[in-house]
Amino acid sequence: MNAFGKMTHDDVLRVKLEVLRREHRDLDEAIHALEISARADHLTLRRLKKQKLQLKDRIQVIEDQLLPDIIA
Repeated sequence: MNAFGKMTHDDVLRVKLEVLRREHRDLDEAIHALEISARADHLTLRRLKKQKLQLKDRIQVIEDQLLPDIIA
């Protein structure tokens, strides 16, 4: 936050990043629970895995925005 208590663009990105990471973890746990279940629905598993990959891509985009490329 800046001196006036307002969030900067990077602060907003960090909050979004944490939310996406939490969603990614939750999906990972749900996928794991379904996989060990005797009555796992393969279509649901496939959809959850696809959603997890999309979250991973969104996380990567935000991380790239927060961590600028440094040329050595």
